[in-house]
Amino acid sequence: MSREDYQARQENADGVIEGRNAVLEALRAGTAIDKVYLAKGDVDAALRHLASAARERGAVVVECDRRKLDAMSLTHAHQGVIALCAVREYVDVDDILEAARQKGEPPLVVVCDELSDPHNLGAVIRTAECAGAHGVILPKRRSAGLTAVVAKTSAGAVSYVPVARVPNLTACLKELKRQGLWIYGAAASGEASLYQTDLTGPAAIVIGSEGSGMSRLVEETCDVRVAIPLRGSLNSLNASAAAAIVLFEAVRQRLGKG
Repeated sequence: MSREDYQARQENADGVIEGRNAVLEALRAGTAIDKVYLAKGDVDAALRHLASAARERGAVVVECDRRKLDAMSLTHAHQGVIALCAVREYVDVDDILEAARQKGEPPLVVVCDELSDPHNLGAVIRTAECAGAHGVILPKRRSAGLTAVVAKTSAGAVSYVPVARVPNLTACLKELKRQGLWIYGAAASGEASLYQTDLTGPAAIVIGSEGSGMSRLVEETCDVRVAIPLRGSLNSLNASAAAAIVLFEAVRQRLGKG
């Protein structure tokens, strides 16, 4: 095992439950489960029951190669199933909007489009908390969740920032529009300069994935694609860095308006 693999194992150890009985008992006990990994080809009746119970509890169920489970396992006795605990329960999107209403503030929401790196997600949540954002929205699939690694990277911010998880991000953005929010997507090829864009009203800031940015349907749903002016040789920023720049431009504008 490489040093990097070993470190990744240790980093996730606090939130890992291995084995059929252990995962099923955790679900019965009401433990918040973020994601359940099942070995492809090993899904018998017992595992189908476990997967059904996990989905009923809101967990994402993923079938994967057994080698992935072996790499994640600390006990080497995972029996074809490993669960990652969530450090807290997810909220509904309406809860995030209600939090803004209770504060008498225009909503400021961060939407992460398939942000799969837990360190990046943790950093975004930390930035969202520091910027006073009312919540973060994630897609259920192809995204990191509220795992132990995310909690550690967020430096405790997950305890303060409501996080919602939705099955369809595009549909969620359309609903946010109906609720009066403008959707701003951070994109290197954006048609509007960040510093010439009004972010003082109800806003959802979309941050794309580390590699490919926003997915096509999400990008097409945005009202405005904003670009951060870059003066160096590279043409993109890390996702969490981009989130920090856009969020604190919104903070600057809102403080100036007040």
